[in-house]
Amino acid sequence: MKTPDRPSRLRDRKAQLAAVAAELFRARGFHGVGINDIAAAAGVTGPALYRHFADKQAILAYVVLAGIDDMEAATSAALSGAPDQLDTLLTGLATQAVERREIAALWRWEGPHLPREERREIRRRSSAVLDAWTKALLAARTDLAADDAEFLCWGALSVFGSVAVHHTTVARRRFVPLLVELASAVLNTTLPGPVSAAPDIPNGLGTPSRREQILSAATTLFGERGFHAVSMEDIGAAAGIAGPSVYRHFPSKAALMAAIGHRAADRLALAAEQALRAPDELTALRRLSASYVHTLLHTPKLLVSFTADRVTMPDREKAGLLRVQRDYVAQWVTLLAAIFPSLPAREAKIRVHAALTIANDLTRTRRVNGRPNLEAELTALLRTVLECPVEGC
Repeated sequence: MKTPDRPSRLRDRKAQLAAVAAELFRARGFHGVGINDIAAAAGVTGPALYRHFADKQAILAYVVLAGIDDMEAATSAALSGAPDQLDTLLTGLATQAVERREIAALWRWEGPHLPREERREIRRRSSAVLDAWTKALLAARTDLAADDAEFLCWGALSVFGSVAVHHTTVARRRFVPLLVELASAVLNTTLPGPVSAAPDIPNGLGTPSRREQILSAATTLFGERGFHAVSMEDIGAAAGIAGPSVYRHFPSKAALMAAIGHRAADRLALAAEQALRAPDELTALRRLSASYVHTLLHTPKLLVSFTADRVTMPDREKAGLLRVQRDYVAQWVTLLAAIFPSLPAREAKIRVHAALTIANDLTRTRRVNGRPNLEAELTALLRTVLECPVEGC
């Protein structure tokens, strides 16, 4: 038997190391992973890792660009003129998401840690892929405007990316068709017309306390720059106090992030409590979907809190936030199970994560988050993903 040549072995080893790194980046975030962590997880030494990659950024770039390569290949293969192009495309993307779930959304949320030129290349290539999907959808749905078609394509992409935010799984022979069903339901959604925006609940009257001012300043800065790019001095300056004075209220940036996470959880819990006062489970689920989107769009702390699990903080704080998040998701799963008793528990959880990820992603996606009817449209997408068993998605 012919022995593989050395370049092939090196490429395979490089890909293996990158796969290990991708899983760590997904679990901990870019800043939460060091070269030694990757080397230890891969069973090699640090110097051995450097023979393949110059630094941690080079590893992330390899992983992210490989993910873009896969999307481009699936898109090219599906949209080459064959019949049922959209179905073929969705199946190819779902297969990649299931087989490489550690990078299903990594290119979108860890890409900002790459050098500017590589970020620009990722935006160019990913935009080209989305444009190709949009054209294919417009060909299948002549009732859509181009910007609406693009919006729905971003929603479908989030269905596939949702597998990267949880660990629930089902057999591959069911997982791929399930994702295709949900993404297809999104692409076939009839978007609602303009509606009047619901009034937001005021946060309170009077001048906020110094602690509240610090929390507000930190939320804004973390949202604009990311947790790791902001210092306590930056937060103090934004709050109108000296940096060291921030420590009188919060012992660390991690403590600040934990407080933001708990505030966001409290806001969600209040909205959920109000939504669940419904005459039946389906009405409760619909109110819960609407309350989640509304709270997401009107609570900056909620968007920032999504990165809390990737911040270095005491295990007790992180475990507490994770428990709150799981309890919140469990409320959705319980409602869905009551409405569709035949729906397997794991599939119900996958559906809930897909719905929440659509809202979370599209709220942060600049290409679509300025849409004037975004709240109603996101609510419609969540209902589509959650209720499509009723309508035969």
